[in-house]
Amino acid sequence: QVTLVESGGGLVQPGGSLRLSCAAAGSIFSINAMGWYRQAPGKQRELVASITSGQQTIYADSVKGRFTISRANAKNTVYLQMNSLKPEDTAVYYCNAEVVSTTRALANYWGQGTQVTVSS
Repeated sequence: QVTLVESGGGLVQPGGSLRLSCAAAGSIFSINAMGWYRQAPGKQRELVASITSGQQTIYADSVKGRFTISRANAKNTVYLQMNSLKPEDTAVYYCNAEVVSTTRALANYWGQGTQVTVSS
């Protein structure tokens, strides 16, 4: 079993910054891609950014130049640095990881979500 634990959400004013963290724990052999998704009220969940074990990254157009995804492979942790936040960034942010377990099974896991609210 694998769990993803997120932290770092909160309330911030427009133009401010937040850093999200997500640590994976459990029966992990390796982790392929890790990523951050978000879901605003009344909208579908969307990809914000993802990063491979080789540090290749993908960003949604709406966050390019403002958000930076990174990961510490030795800690099974992924980060999302969010700068120049806008009210439209308000959403629940979810961590996602594609994990190879110690039994060599491949599965996709989600965190519980952390609320990010951008408001004055």
